[in-house]
Amino acid sequence: MTSSPILHIKELTKNFEGLIAVDNVSFDVPEGGIIGLIGPNGAGKTTIFNLITGIYKPTSGSIEFKGNSLVGLEPFRIAEKGITRTFQNIRLFKNLSVFDNVLTACHRSANYNFAEAVFRLPRFRYQEKELKEKAEQLLDIMGLQCYKDLIANNLPYGLQRRLEIVRALALDPTLLLLDEPAAGMNPDETEQLMSLIGKIRDDFKLSVLVIEHHMDLVMGVCENIVVLNFGEKIAEGNADEISKNPLVIEAYLGTPEEAANA
Repeated sequence: MTSSPILHIKELTKNFEGLIAVDNVSFDVPEGGIIGLIGPNGAGKTTIFNLITGIYKPTSGSIEFKGNSLVGLEPFRIAEKGITRTFQNIRLFKNLSVFDNVLTACHRSANYNFAEAVFRLPRFRYQEKELKEKAEQLLDIMGLQCYKDLIANNLPYGLQRRLEIVRALALDPTLLLLDEPAAGMNPDETEQLMSLIGKIRDDFKLSVLVIEHHMDLVMGVCENIVVLNFGEKIAEGNADEISKNPLVIEAYLGTPEEAANA
């Protein structure tokens, strides 16, 4: 992992009509890094994702991606720059097949025009063949090839989570934001996901920022962890440092004395 940040967040604040959801938060995502963003419910984690992706506009502070400001850009412009995300609540095309869910995302990189599509001209045929091959390859890499003809809504929950990650990868990101990717997964699925996140980073040359409540996943895969509580950053460090930090223990379990008696 290199030391240069692909994402630089400085003094980021979001105020919703007097309610401060994110309060003066600063951290970096190094290029090629896997960074965890954790904290109790309501700590401001998903709000930060929404600020990064342009769903919300910050009240103050800066968000820079590859040295350029993202503040004020529309979400589709931010996606075009190479930032994609998954959501807490799965947002698949539930009545489409697994394959068509991925192929739909692959079409973002198509550049044939309407007439070429209507008359099935050579550029359209060539690009469609390439996009279908890309979708097949992504499903194969992510272990979903055998489910490609299944309707997405009929997949087991853990595989729907995996499909959402595949669809995000189909957009060719350089920064992948994962919002609670292990939500609803059993321990075996969570362990598989932990290995998968590392593989995704290595195979696709990505940087990853992950929100997660499964501490085993965060501690096992993230090289650095940022901890939020009531919108403020209360700690940052590696897994060992975070697990021993008294402010983190208090945020999750109460005071250190209460945690010791839990």
